[in-house]
Amino acid sequence: MGSGEPNPAGKKKKYLKAALYVGDLDPDVTEDMLYKKFRPAGPLRFTRICRDPVTRSPLGYGYVNFRFPADAEWALNTMNFDLINGKPFRLMWSQPDDRLRKSGVGNIFIKNLDKSIDNRALFYLFSAFGDILSCKVVCDDNGSKGYAYVHFDSLAAANRAIWHMNGVRLNNRQVYVGRFKFPEERAAEVRTRDRATFTNVFVKNIGDDIDDEKLKELFCEYGPTESVKVIRDASGKSKGFGFVRYETHEAAQKAVLDLHGKSIDGKVLYVGRAQKKIERLAELRRRFERLRLKEKSRPPGVPIYIKNLDETINDEKLKEEFSSFGSISRAKVMMEVGQGKGFGVVCFSSFEEATKAVDEMNGRIVGSKPLHVTLGQARRRC
Repeated sequence: MGSGEPNPAGKKKKYLKAALYVGDLDPDVTEDMLYKKFRPAGPLRFTRICRDPVTRSPLGYGYVNFRFPADAEWALNTMNFDLINGKPFRLMWSQPDDRLRKSGVGNIFIKNLDKSIDNRALFYLFSAFGDILSCKVVCDDNGSKGYAYVHFDSLAAANRAIWHMNGVRLNNRQVYVGRFKFPEERAAEVRTRDRATFTNVFVKNIGDDIDDEKLKELFCEYGPTESVKVIRDASGKSKGFGFVRYETHEAAQKAVLDLHGKSIDGKVLYVGRAQKKIERLAELRRRFERLRLKEKSRPPGVPIYIKNLDETINDEKLKEEFSSFGSISRAKVMMEVGQGKGFGVVCFSSFEEATKAVDEMNGRIVGSKPLHVTLGQARRRC
């Protein structure tokens, strides 16, 4: 039990924190249950279960605020992975500023763990090297998947854990312990390594008449191949791409340099190093992030859609026609090969402005055609 008074004597680090995060909670756990569980550790300020702001359903985690940091520290060291409602909960220091967690500093990755090592065992194994912000054995319905993450509060603590634990045998299994790497970093390392060693070549934009043999004829002049395959759908029709695996990196590199951009039967080939799954996933994440940022940067507004536009209407003219109804953040005529497609969008700053424009402009003749104007669905971004 905690002392009830802060007592930093003999400690190398003086804790100023008194709030604990409590994770992996059963949905039926209440604030009162948390209070009763943690009150023996020392005086509490309050407990809180975090809930969905709309449904008020519990999110599976909460917070316990002690009056004294020493009591919070005692609870963290002695009560982690105790049971509430028959389910072990996970404790760590509350981190109001999540920049440390998101930065990955102090985070390590452990693999080849024996299935008997759970969160509690992991915590006590690694707490000898420093203060742990969080630790988690990754599990599925069958139990541990054999790997885990431990996040220390400092890089020095993480380095100590790696130095002492990497290669150690735990329950007759030699574990790997290393620095945690974000997927993008791992993908970059794979790209760097594979650029110097790759033997598998990806080919796309090939004609429908190109089969395995024809593809092999095209690529075999650069060196011996191990396999050549045109990818086909369930009906046997070519999907327009394939793979060529060479025996040597030099042959693969030469094929890429020579054949990329080459026209075969009127089709310009794309030839490049075949990416591994981790690289493809990282690239998809980068594309998604670019789209997300692009969407976020678009100005807010309420859209209206305009059809049957005269061919002479461009973006400026469209904005001019609708500007009397309010503040416009965007006016765009959809184009195809430099020619207007006959429809566009105008984004107003408010719903009232947009509805007024629809009421007054629908059916009005602009240029030589009557406009068809409708209100778009209200969105956060326009």
